[in-house]
Amino acid sequence: MTEKFEIQMHKLVPKHTKLSEEEAQKILEQFNIALRQLPKIAKSDQAIKDFDAKPGDVIKIERISPIVGKTNFYRVVINA
Repeated sequence: MTEKFEIQMHKLVPKHTKLSEEEAQKILEQFNIALRQLPKIAKSDQAIKDFDAKPGDVIKIERISPIVGKTNFYRVVINA
């Protein structure tokens, strides 16, 4: 019997969070960019599989660096 592996729980996978529409809009305004200018993440990506993400949703990725500390990256979900 094989135990199910949860990729989101692996220590090398940064924390992913699906933003609300309001939060996403604030990020776009903060950086003065359009949704299409964000880097992309596939809807089928294993790190966001439990989010029920739809194309156009914004995902926040929190990475920890020993040099700069916590940094946030943002991706827009696409069908891929």
